[in-house]
Amino acid sequence: MSPGPVYLVGAGPGDPGLITVRGLELLRQAEVVVYDRLVHPALLEEAPPEALRVFAGKLAGLHSLPQEQINALLVAHARRGRCVVRLKGGDPFVFGRGGEEALALAEAGIPFEVVPGVSSAVAVPAYAGIPVTHRGLSSSFAVITGHEDISKGEPAVDWGHLATAVDTLVVLMAATTLPRIIARLLAHGRSPETPVALIRWGTTEAQETVTGNLADILEKAAGLQPPVVAVIGDVVRLRDRLRWFDRPGPLRERKAALPALRQ
Repeated sequence: MSPGPVYLVGAGPGDPGLITVRGLELLRQAEVVVYDRLVHPALLEEAPPEALRVFAGKLAGLHSLPQEQINALLVAHARRGRCVVRLKGGDPFVFGRGGEEALALAEAGIPFEVVPGVSSAVAVPAYAGIPVTHRGLSSSFAVITGHEDISKGEPAVDWGHLATAVDTLVVLMAATTLPRIIARLLAHGRSPETPVALIRWGTTEAQETVTGNLADILEKAAGLQPPVVAVIGDVVRLRDRLRWFDRPGPLRERKAALPALRQ
């Protein structure tokens, strides 16, 4: 029996309408769907009713399945000739371990395709009314993971170079390590007055945004729970004028009334 294909599909940042046309097409043909915690439930309903659905989510270091087990699961189902969709939040290759899964498939001789997704690094700030670049304010941005192995002696991110090297910093999975990140940024020359936005459950109806600066954001956002994307830089000042998704009015009411994906 020839192995089935595995599709590493980016589900987007939360709003189910942000999945790509290609991703939705493959999801509707899937025999097995292995999905992450932040995948919207409406997307799982797009898979055929008989498709096997396997949860492989992670929460603050608590893994339902270790990564090696996820890799083995994808290989095992593909070797049974099944069409497998690995549905991952955001983009598979942006802090999604999609590269590790692709390597495991390649080493096992399993055919695979990567379907890029809309990354939360740009979509979540956009839904909060914050462009990551803007003429006169930001001509560069960096995307950083907030998850670091605290058992390591030195941080994985070179904050000494990064703190002032780019205009806008976007930190994914930022909730638990934000105090350490802010301390490093201040220690390496970033101004305490630098604006900060923390966006929880970005692009979903539960979206919540807290703004401040490096000096006061921890106090303002005390108790804010994951998932959180942090945006650090002068572009945050544009939010008051550019916010659209979470501003009360006809547009928000119209979006709330949109039908589910399947027609």
